[in-house]
Amino acid sequence: MSIRLIHLTLLASILGTCAGCAPNQSPDQLREKTAEATSTLKRDTKAVAEGVKEGLSSKKSVVDLNKGSKDDLASLPGITSQRADRIIAERPFATTHQLVSRHILSEDEYSQIQDRIVVDH
Repeated sequence: MSIRLIHLTLLASILGTCAGCAPNQSPDQLREKTAEATSTLKRDTKAVAEGVKEGLSSKKSVVDLNKGSKDDLASLPGITSQRADRIIAERPFATTHQLVSRHILSEDEYSQIQDRIVVDH
């Protein structure tokens, strides 16, 4: 319901802007520009709604680097079975960023999983 309200509000503001800023345009030109703006708004609103739905249904679990099993670690994006073994071999960790400082992961690889890992003391 709130997405529909946002959609209608944005559509009304676009229509108001088009009508107020284009006094020299013919009705056909105004209609065409309004249709383009509406199409763009519809596409963007749909993308936002899908993102919200995906975010709400996401079941990302958090893995403790010091306690997680090999399977738990391997379930993280970009972590292979071999990398999971290396993480286990390098335990204990004081911080999650030690995956980078100990050269287990690159900074880019770490950034992909940093919100899904923890280190409990």
